[in-house]
Amino acid sequence: MKEAYFAGGCFWCVTPIYKMYGVDRVICGYAGGEEENPTYEQVKRQETGHRETIQLLYDPQKVSYEKLLDIYFANVDPFVAGGQFIDRGFSYTPAIFYKDNAEKELAEKKISALEKENGKKASVALLPYKNFYAAEDRHQDYYLKNPEAFERELIESGRKPAKS
Repeated sequence: MKEAYFAGGCFWCVTPIYKMYGVDRVICGYAGGEEENPTYEQVKRQETGHRETIQLLYDPQKVSYEKLLDIYFANVDPFVAGGQFIDRGFSYTPAIFYKDNAEKELAEKKISALEKENGKKASVALLPYKNFYAAEDRHQDYYLKNPEAFERELIESGRKPAKS
């Protein structure tokens, strides 16, 4: 099993997407800040320097890191600084935390292609992995525990259109 770390705004919203594509486990948490074991409230108040991040545990024989990057870029707006969708502030800004040079090079290639295709600079931070702290239990598999609230979150955030 390998690990991958992506910050894409609200961690609740991106969790189920990866499970559909063969990722064994998705863990919501916080990455990149200095404070050990931050709480959701601290991160949401922008007090710790962490981003809401998901940890993906995956079998590279089932899904490649390149495919994980494709899924990531299909579910964030890589050109928006300051957050994702309605979630604003540093803790909601997009980032890829790479664990080795191969991951870094693949991410650089994807970002470069997006910039060339769209004619503008991406706002996705590409950072070496330094830490990850799992979020509180109430945030894990939020979409399964709170399906109505999760559906509202997707619609209100602008990630999913409301049904007419």
